[in-house]
Amino acid sequence: IKFRESFRPFAPIVLQDHVHEYFEMRPQEQSPYMLLVAPVQEELRTEDEAVATELFGIDRLKRPRSTIPAVTHVDYSARVQTIDSQRNPLTTQLLQKFQERTGMPVLINTSFNVRSEPIVCSPEDAYRCFLMTDMDVLVLGHHILLKQDQPELPDELAREKHLQQFELD
Repeated sequence: IKFRESFRPFAPIVLQDHVHEYFEMRPQEQSPYMLLVAPVQEELRTEDEAVATELFGIDRLKRPRSTIPAVTHVDYSARVQTIDSQRNPLTTQLLQKFQERTGMPVLINTSFNVRSEPIVCSPEDAYRCFLMTDMDVLVLGHHILLKQDQPELPDELAREKHLQQFELD
């Protein structure tokens, strides 16, 4: 969906009460706007330096560096967004349910746009991005839209034309 390189991690969203368990942050330290970069806790890192030195180029970049690899950058940092029920009640509920099922209070997060496209600012923008990418499901507030249930889907040519408007980095 983002059309970004495989070695570029996404940002984590984490329940505020658990931020210090996954990132080198104080228990009540907040980062509600994904503006703070913090190291992944050392005990979560999976780096095997002996293996790493045998790899080269993209293979070296792609290897998992922690137990939360999708959000761990090459230097073991992550751009953290903390979630609490006052600011983000629905996202808090989502993370709590995810944690109940998996034991993990962390999910990946990213801006809602195709790489180099302006960030989605309205339900119309969100729906257009949903239709023009490989997203299967769009959640808008309490509404869940499945791609397969949409009345009119753009053909491949329309999708390509739309995506070509935005230069990739």
